[in-house]
Order: sequence, then C-alpha cells, then structure tokens
Amino acid sequence: MSRPCPCASKLTFDRCCEPYLDGKKIPDTAEKLMRSRFSAYALGRADYLAATTAAAEREKLDVEELARYCRAVRCISMKVLGTKAGGPGDETGEVVFHAKLLINGKRMLHWERSRFVREEGRWAYLDGETN
Repeated sequence: MSRPCPCASKLTFDRCCEPYLDGKKIPDTAEKLMRSRFSAYALGRADYLAATTAAAEREKLDVEELARYCRAVRCISMKVLGTKAGGPGDETGEVVFHAKLLINGKRMLHWERSRFVREEGRWAYLDGETN
C-alpha cells in the first residue's frame, strides 16, 4: 500500500500526486497542480517544479538553487483555504493555501495566494503572493 500523499489530500500518494510527478497524468485543475507542486517540494523534485512553472518565470529559475531549497525545507502539511477559477475549462486560476514547514529547525506557517495560467493546454504556476 502506498504512503499518504504529502499534499495532505487524504489520498495515498499513488492515487494522488505520484502520477503527476511521474508524468503519467496532467493536473486538470490549478488546485491539483498546486498540490502536486507541494508534493514535489516535499520530495525534492526540483525538475517537476521547474517544468510546471510558467515559461516566462521558468527562464528566471535556478534549478540547482531550487533543489538546495527543497533539501533545506521539511514540508509537514498543507491546507487549501480557497480557490478562484482554475477548473478544467478555465484559463487562469488562484489557489490560497497555507503550509506548515520546518526550516533550519524552526516551524514556519507559509501562506500563499498562487496564480496559475494555462500554457499549451496545461496548468502552470505563474507567481504567488506570500506572507
């Protein structure tokens, strides 16, 4: 049996985010993409984070730096607080969430309003407003 999904969906990893991280499925909503990105942070999958970032922002990413960040942060849990659009028929969407993190031994509550756009039919993370 698979372990619980890092995104705290109450589903097992193999039935939730794993197919997205492995490229077997494409998230059909902004929320599913956001959850899979949280799982990618938790599992150190900087490659997935880069691939699911909007093209204009992806050019600015340093994937090695992102990988170091993933190794330095322990993702404890996350909770979706709300969504705006971001469904299968939308072109843009927002997901508001908070995540409990452990950074350098200190607990932190990260709050974010993430914005997503569709690029070539796929959801991509554009940017976010954080605490």
